[in-house]
Amino acid sequence: MATDPDDALVAPTLEQARSQIRRYALEDDIDPRVVLVAVRLLATGARLTQATEAHFARFGLSAGRYRLLAALEDAGGELSPSQLATVLGVTRATVTGLIAGLEQQGLVCRRASAEDGRGVVAVLTARGAQQLRDMAPEHFGRLQAMAGALTSEERATFLDLLERIGRGIGALTAD
Repeated sequence: MATDPDDALVAPTLEQARSQIRRYALEDDIDPRVVLVAVRLLATGARLTQATEAHFARFGLSAGRYRLLAALEDAGGELSPSQLATVLGVTRATVTGLIAGLEQQGLVCRRASAEDGRGVVAVLTARGAQQLRDMAPEHFGRLQAMAGALTSEERATFLDLLERIGRGIGALTAD
């Protein structure tokens, strides 16, 4: 039986969260609305990840490859792999793989660092810059369509809420 992907936006319900919290005798410690916010955010994040990959696949990219290209463009066209790892919030090994794939596509190249002859930098090629320019109208148009229903005030509130939730993400991985 096929399910409507929009059902994920309403599942679980507040009553389901309350029931689970009661089942584990956590009523005095856990707010079911907080749990509901977190669980729906996780579900939305998973759906957003899938949609993002499908979106960038239209352009022959992954989300990671796009982010690397955009980071290079934002930095004036070149960064070291270590700098890219920091900017993207991923490991150096992940950056190495992204650079290799983008290099095969002719969108970036590697060259010796002018500052440190032993080091290497990733450089946005003219073809990579053109790829970003070519995809910009559709890419930003789709982003506008996704979030454009929010009012200006709602966007400001949403950005504030995302920032505050982002500061709490470490709670999921803390020892």
